Amino acid sequence: MIKNDRVELNERFCVAFNMLEERGIIVKNDRGGKGIGDCAERVLGNRAYGHIIRGFLNDSNDRVVSYTQARAFCREFGVNESWMLDGEGSPFGMSAPKIEEGATLMPASQSAIMFTTVNAFAGTSVDTGTTEEDKSYFSLPDLKGIGLVAFPVNGNSMEPIIQNGDIVVCRELNSLMDVNDNDIYAVKNNGSLWIKYVQKIVTKNHVSELKLISANYLEHDPFYEEVNEFTRLYKVVRKITEF
Repeated sequence: MIKNDRVELNERFCVAFNMLEERGIIVKNDRGGKGIGDCAERVLGNRAYGHIIRGFLNDSNDRVVSYTQARAFCREFGVNESWMLDGEGSPFGMSAPKIEEGATLMPASQSAIMFTTVNAFAGTSVDTGTTEEDKSYFSLPDLKGIGLVAFPVNGNSMEPIIQNGDIVVCRELNSLMDVNDNDIYAVKNNGSLWIKYVQKIVTKNHVSELKLISANYLEHDPFYEEVNEFTRLYKVVRKITEF
């Protein structure tokens, strides 16, 4: 039996999808980059999964969107994650995303990387609650796939590995169990965001805590974060010193 929270999540997905349709950002039968297959490629990783998207939108279908898929949908189409996941705020903040006439949003096959102006402080946490973020997209020729996001870094706790002012490109993990101990991740938890070396603490076959460790350990002590269902980790896959 599908839990009520998943049903409500799917209902919000349908609302946001319909709003994007009304604004011409998604056109179900389009073959020029806006179609439902293109949406499936960006959200599910395969354009052949258009029937799954249609299942989410069909009231008589038992298929409902997952939290991981809903977060990918938010990243790709600029939907407010707080509204999508928790029902807080509005789907697009003050207004829906707009595109210039004749423009096509960059599909996942072109390795679109979402750049946000919200700083991922390496030394200090930053409140990322319901504040609307300015977003833009870019690509790098040797980074492939979906779910890529870039943050500017402000702080010295990861020096000399990551410097103040660097930009890190990250990819979201599907599961906390995928964490490789002592690799560098951006950790988003309880409205805060850090870049740290991470070690997972496993209790009864699930990750209960994360140990966050700074490269600049002489100035910044390690600390622990208790995880919950909304904890998200992004593996740092690239550092950009000039952007």
